[in-house]
Amino acid sequence: MALWDRIKESASSMQAQLNARKNDLKSGAFRDASMAICALVAAADGSVDPAERRRVAQLIAGNEVLQNFDAMDLQQRFEGYLDKLTNDFDFGKVSLLQEVAKAKKKPAEARAVIQIGIVIGGADGHFDEEERGVVREACFALGLPPAEFDL
Repeated sequence: MALWDRIKESASSMQAQLNARKNDLKSGAFRDASMAICALVAAADGSVDPAERRRVAQLIAGNEVLQNFDAMDLQQRFEGYLDKLTNDFDFGKVSLLQEVAKAKKKPAEARAVIQIGIVIGGADGHFDEEERGVVREACFALGLPPAEFDL
């Protein structure tokens, strides 16, 4: 199976797992951690171009699990997190990983945050090394082994 197909299959599988747990994923910590990982993945290469910002925002808006939350609230959080990364990438990254770590208390939510990062990263069929790297760092922040997610 081609790498492209494996990435799409993995993202699809993770989205199905998320959808199955949709009703359990409603906390503020999960919401914030999810938006933080989306911003980290979008800016993984150190910058966020407008097209990538729009693409990730569309993926957030269309994600069934994230529809548990107000769309405008998600957008504001995502944009705010991207602004932190744009203003000072290294400091912003530390701050966003702290947001991600807030989901650590609930293992199901922690795993769901990682899965959202993988779904967002792999949505274009190309889950590159920078994106994989920030999701790996999020795993460490959440106390999860990256190998569990093939990272």
